[in-house]
Amino acid sequence: MRLPRFDPEAFGRWSEAIARFMGTARFLVYMTVVIILWIAWNTLAPSGWRFDPYTFTFLTLVLSLQASYAAPLILLAQNRQSDRDRLALEEDRRRAAMQKADTEYLAREIASLRIALGEVATRDFLRGELNRLGEELAETLGEPSPRPTGTSKAGRKAQRRLASQEAFSTGTPRRAAPDGRKHKPPGA
Repeated sequence: MRLPRFDPEAFGRWSEAIARFMGTARFLVYMTVVIILWIAWNTLAPSGWRFDPYTFTFLTLVLSLQASYAAPLILLAQNRQSDRDRLALEEDRRRAAMQKADTEYLAREIASLRIALGEVATRDFLRGELNRLGEELAETLGEPSPRPTGTSKAGRKAQRRLASQEAFSTGTPRRAAPDGRKHKPPGA
């Protein structure tokens, strides 16, 4: 004797559909209407038409049968849902790990770009260097160096920063003369 074969996936989908329907307000309303009609028919109908007298034994049997099938179907649906939740959680963890790795990579790249940009000469730095070289050339030739006109606030700030860096690296502070020229301190 061979038992009938069934597709577990199809049976699982069918049990989920039943469990989903049994958990709705529509099912509760239908069930309530059926029970009220059942009891009303078996109490108010003529005696010959009644099929389940007052103790409603057949109704109790039908409700017990429904409960005995509903419980395993609901458990099967819950097991399938927990399997889906577990798979979704594993996928979420995998994606989170990938996103974390991507974020760490991008953070390292941004840090390396910041370091690289720190070594790039800016326009204000170049302007300050050219002004300084012009002043040194003018000092060497013995000519008064003209103060650069139209230097922006950022340019003047870059010049001051450059002068302080130079003074730090040589150990010799550079002072500005009243006419704006830079000169070395006496005895240097």
